[in-house]
Amino acid sequence: MSQHNHDRDKVMGALGGKKGLIDSGLPAVVFLIIFNVKHDLKTALTGAIILSIFLAIVRLAKKGSIQYAVSGLLGVLICAYFANKSGNASDFYIPKLLTNLAYGTAYLISNLVGWPLLGVVLGPLLGENFLWRQDPARKKVYTRASWIWVAMFFLRIAVQYPIYRSGNVNLLGSVNLVMGYPLFFATAYLSWLIIKTAPPVHKPTV
Repeated sequence: MSQHNHDRDKVMGALGGKKGLIDSGLPAVVFLIIFNVKHDLKTALTGAIILSIFLAIVRLAKKGSIQYAVSGLLGVLICAYFANKSGNASDFYIPKLLTNLAYGTAYLISNLVGWPLLGVVLGPLLGENFLWRQDPARKKVYTRASWIWVAMFFLRIAVQYPIYRSGNVNLLGSVNLVMGYPLFFATAYLSWLIIKTAPPVHKPTV
């Protein structure tokens, strides 16, 4: 495997990877399907929670990382709490909107203060730690890539919040899925295309 491909896999893994998206995304799909079939909020929530638990058990049985399965389970439990408390199926998506707001704000602020989050997260993984801050070209690349994430998180809010306010749970769930997997992968891959154009890091000689 070439160094570029190795680094790409590190980047995609750090940003969630396929397993992370499956563990966090499938329960939302199941929730929407069951709710449309049964028209019962509690049944839909139960189905989503059971699937999350099952995914965590599968990861544990395979002795793989259960990080994303556990975080996915916690996410579903929080979403279920909001929806169950209000009795409104649309409230299942409130935590997702709040999460996008939190991440979008974090990426925005980190860019404005000169510490782009992608550099903070990926620098250590790519073996340069924070040396990129001493290299204007690499810092610029991490900043440009981080702006893509700012755009993605706030685009999700701009599109989905009005739908949430309308109370159309089917449309909200469908749009949430479309702007979930596909948009995430597109953003992550575009970020990598930008990051790989950066000049190699110059490590200080001892």
